[in-house]
Amino acid sequence: MKTSFSRNFTTIATILLLALTILGASFQTQIKEYLTNTSISSLQQDADVVTNLAESYCVEGNLHNRDFLLNLDVISQVTDTDIVLCDSSGYVILCSDAQSGCSHQGLQLNQDYRQKVIDNNGDTVTGVIQGLYTDQRHVVFKPIVSNSQTTGIVIVSTPLDFTTQILNRISNIFITAALFVVLLSVLAVSIYARRESRPLRDMARTATAFGHGNLEARVKVEDDYSEEVAELALAFNNMASSLQKSEYKRQEFVANVSHELKTPMTTISGYVDGILDGTIPPEKRAYYLQIVSDETKRLSRLVRSMLDISQLQQEQGIPEEKKMHFDLEESLGQVLITFEKKINDKNLDVEVDMPDHPVYTMANRDYITQVIYNLIDNAVKFCPPGGTLGVRIREGGSKAYVSVSNDGETIPPEELPLVFDRFHKLDKSRSQNRDSWGLGLYIVKTIVCSHGENISVSSKDGKTEFTFTMPLVI
Repeated sequence: MKTSFSRNFTTIATILLLALTILGASFQTQIKEYLTNTSISSLQQDADVVTNLAESYCVEGNLHNRDFLLNLDVISQVTDTDIVLCDSSGYVILCSDAQSGCSHQGLQLNQDYRQKVIDNNGDTVTGVIQGLYTDQRHVVFKPIVSNSQTTGIVIVSTPLDFTTQILNRISNIFITAALFVVLLSVLAVSIYARRESRPLRDMARTATAFGHGNLEARVKVEDDYSEEVAELALAFNNMASSLQKSEYKRQEFVANVSHELKTPMTTISGYVDGILDGTIPPEKRAYYLQIVSDETKRLSRLVRSMLDISQLQQEQGIPEEKKMHFDLEESLGQVLITFEKKINDKNLDVEVDMPDHPVYTMANRDYITQVIYNLIDNAVKFCPPGGTLGVRIREGGSKAYVSVSNDGETIPPEELPLVFDRFHKLDKSRSQNRDSWGLGLYIVKTIVCSHGENISVSSKDGKTEFTFTMPLVI
């Protein structure tokens, strides 16, 4: 598997080499085209000069004039070109490299091409001129016209070797510069890629440490990190913090469950063993068996509560098909009736404040009934004998507000944010309220939140009140 460094290095190096190759090819093509156009343009100017000179001497009737031959030689040397003159029939009669005669004399141009030069008043070609030269050349043809008659053809040429030499020199310079650039780029890319991959390696080491149980491991965000890498590091740290919090909650949950299960299980085991080994006399067995039955029911309620919580968390919201249209007042009244005995046993006053008309909502009726039941059960449990239990429903905007209150000891302000936590009890020793597992309010909040609503608690001046919202519908 390739490292981030090798991937970055390979990608950038490939792009750089490709860019240099394209640049070099384009540059060489442009230079070659420029040199070719320059050479041909220069040859055309030279051909015009020789043609004008030849035409002036043709008027005098003799191209073999010594002055003309000297001028031809001078032009050839100054311009570094080869000049050949043909007569009107295309036969070579003069050559700049041998004024008195050359190997080209007597050779004849192709008649079709000769006619093309005459018709077009000249021509330009690049290549090998058969019969005249054996090497590649730039060649310009120009007709000699005297008294409206074509009396000959001027051929001015230069070898391609000159252009090739310049291109080779330019190529050598470019290749040298390109190699230097590549070396510098390789060095720069190596430093850059290593610097960019360093935070990724740090994150990998941190993730490994976190995976091996070091929940405090975090990625250190440096100032020189790129924006994307910094965002990734922050996201990793946030994820690690969330996982750490979840792990701590899981550990706390396991510890709480273990603690809560330990006492009833020990009680059940001790009493059953006492009955089996005869320690508990027969006349006391019914009493202790009742205690075992109560403890078993408590364990059953704990398991049922935990299953309810698990189901709600898995659903992540109440599906619409599980909601129904019902009257909150009716549900609250039915739940309140079930607590009649407990209310009478503690001689509680009940204050009911609800509208004179039905208050309809759209929710899961069973779940909302459980919310109301848990809140009233909690209020009755903590309300002192002779105290007041209050239930109230009011309407506000698009919401219905359901409140359950009770007299009793005020909850300390620092405890209020914790009352909805799992297994949270105001009595840390857990010696009181053995029927309470600290799950009732957690279930309440889970149900309300799964409906997309809110629940709050206030406690002051000896009165504690829980209020949750539900959507108000017609």
